Amino acid sequence: MTWAEPSSTATALLLLGRGTDPDTEKGVECPGDLPAPSDPDLVERARAAKAALGDRVFVLGHHYQRDEVIQFADVTGDSFKLAREAAARPGAEYIVFCGVHFMAESADILTNERQRVVLPDLAAGCSMADMAVLAQVEKAWERFAELGIAGDVVPVTYMNSSADIKGFVGRRDGVVCTSSNAETALRWSFEQGSKVFFLPDQHLGRNTAVLKMGFELSDCVLYDPHKPGGGLTDEQLRGAKMILWRGHCSVHGRFSLDAVEDVRARVPGVNVLVHPECTHAVVTAADYVGSTEYIIRVIDEAPAGSAWAVGTELNLVRRLALAHPDKQIMFLERNVCYCSTMNRIDLPHLVWALEELVAGRVPNQITVDSETAHYARVALDRMLALP
Repeated sequence: MTWAEPSSTATALLLLGRGTDPDTEKGVECPGDLPAPSDPDLVERARAAKAALGDRVFVLGHHYQRDEVIQFADVTGDSFKLAREAAARPGAEYIVFCGVHFMAESADILTNERQRVVLPDLAAGCSMADMAVLAQVEKAWERFAELGIAGDVVPVTYMNSSADIKGFVGRRDGVVCTSSNAETALRWSFEQGSKVFFLPDQHLGRNTAVLKMGFELSDCVLYDPHKPGGGLTDEQLRGAKMILWRGHCSVHGRFSLDAVEDVRARVPGVNVLVHPECTHAVVTAADYVGSTEYIIRVIDEAPAGSAWAVGTELNLVRRLALAHPDKQIMFLERNVCYCSTMNRIDLPHLVWALEELVAGRVPNQITVDSETAHYARVALDRMLALP
């Protein structure tokens, strides 16, 4: 099946990683001189720099990365898999993380003190992670304490959160989860308390609670940090089982129920496969729901000739389509839907970072302070200890 590229929109340039948002991104300027994207020697320069560094460097590539970057990754995977892969390479002096900021933070937390984690572009942030700011989260917890419910609340944060938020959760006997083990983490949490405070992705929390654990939508309330008291009454907070933070993925949140209905009308027998960060309406209308690794596995195992509309980041969907020409694989939405900040890490940034390392300079090193790292590691270790 020939891959059909979704059409561009007025926001295509931003989604491709061009343009900046200084209010939410970790940085917007590269401190060095980038090679020109048109440089015909970029691939060879990347190969030469990586060869010169040898075993001293370990390059990680997230599934949502561009193909031009993925080709140089020693390992590809989701955020947690990549952080664990970094920790499993204690001999690598440099970890070059082709992902986004919170992922590089997790790698720094899990690796040893001698290793240095490099993010090729500091502007590669995560809009979801940026939606939960530590001061806002602490203010919410103060509200819980004032109501006398803090002792009943177990905080759970999605892997897609900052080190600050992971540290907050670790300090308060909570746990980190991934999209693969969210149900296990929630079941553990409800053995510890009667309520869960779920950060920062409302959709993963709601979908897991309702579709996996049998909760009602009415058991879930949405805490909005931009409204007084989170926009919730005392009675709503006391009665809730799931207190969901008002955060979401800017990519997965774009998929709509209309898109699901449209593709079913256009493609008879199509299977709709989506990520649990999609809205509840989209997830309930889909045929299959699961993490990035789950999506890849389902497509790999699907029979030849089957048709799939996939609701996740476009780079990955394109890569799956090209890897499986015997299957009809299409993007669920008709319009372009890249992760804009992930796409900031392109080949010029990777070449620049690798050549800086060859020259003995460590660019864009990501470090987490020792106290935050300690409590974030506590929350991560609790996740690793889950059955």
